[in-house]
Amino acid sequence: MTPTSTEPQFPPEFFRRADESDDRLFYAEPRLVVHVDEPALRAISQFFKTALPAEGLVLDLMSSWRSHLPDGFPKRRAIGLGLNATELAENPQLAGRVVHDVNANPVLPFHDGAFDAAAITVSIQYLVAPVEVFREVNRVLKAGAPFYVIYSNRMFPTKAVAVWQALDDTQRAQLIASYFMNSGGWSTPEPRDLSPRTGHPSDPVYVVSARKAPPADAS
Repeated sequence: MTPTSTEPQFPPEFFRRADESDDRLFYAEPRLVVHVDEPALRAISQFFKTALPAEGLVLDLMSSWRSHLPDGFPKRRAIGLGLNATELAENPQLAGRVVHDVNANPVLPFHDGAFDAAAITVSIQYLVAPVEVFREVNRVLKAGAPFYVIYSNRMFPTKAVAVWQALDDTQRAQLIASYFMNSGGWSTPEPRDLSPRTGHPSDPVYVVSARKAPPADAS
């Protein structure tokens, strides 16, 4: 069920879900909960501390009431896009908030080249049109800017797409890499295991990232 990097499209059944009702209904009630455990949250924050540009504008895509940014990250440098206005309003790390359903409309309401980095954190499993969304993220990033896709093995199973649920964590990295490759305009995707090494059971954390390639005519 894993797509190859040469496939121009994915079969529609890859992105079917047990609950095909409007996502805005499912997320109408705020869910002010975290979706991975505390060690995993610390690992995400630590990764962002070194990966995100401190003076750049960051797009937190599919955002919620927490962005998992490191302490001290400038609030003015983060814009969140998500489904629930209350959750976004509760997020103290955002300078701007946009309510937008990328499953209903993958076109992002931002200008070309507006952001210095973008991230999706533990929500990639819910995208029903990932190639279109990745293409849009590429459009709104500056040349050379990174896009970080962070995932774990936790999910709302009725809203996670079928292909995600059929794969293991390593295969999920390959799936995300294929989203990058099929959407075009990216450097070679790089997977990385961020899972906490505490000696105690914890949620795993992984990231697959790539950078927006420079224009073909760039010198």
